[in-house]
Amino acid sequence: MVISVNDIDFNVKIMITPKDKSTGMMGKKFKSSNQGMLFLMDEGEHCFWMKGCVTPLDIIFIQNNRITEIHSNCEPCRSNDCGNYCGYGNLVLELMGGTCKKLDIKKGDLISF
Repeated sequence: MVISVNDIDFNVKIMITPKDKSTGMMGKKFKSSNQGMLFLMDEGEHCFWMKGCVTPLDIIFIQNNRITEIHSNCEPCRSNDCGNYCGYGNLVLELMGGTCKKLDIKKGDLISF
C-alpha cells in the first residue's frame, strides 16, 4: 500500500495480525528510505518498544489521518529492559530513523492513502 505524508509517498507493509504487530521490525531492515510499516490499531494509547530491532526507527502515531506524536530515531534495544515510545491513535507508522527530520514531517501533518 502507498501512503503520502506532505506529498511524499511511502510503500508500507500493513501489520494487522497480533503476531505481525508484536514482531514488527524485529530483525529486519528497510531496503529503501521510502519503505515503512503501518500498524492498524484500535483507537487509543499505544506503546512500542525497540526490542530486537536492528536499525533506528521513527515511530509516528496517527488519528483521523493526522500525526499526533512522533518519536524520532528510536534506538534498537537488545535487552528485556527496553524503553517504551507511546502515543495516541488508530494507526502507527514506522519509518527509517531520521526520516521525519530529513523530510520535515511533524506533529499535525496529514496522512493520505
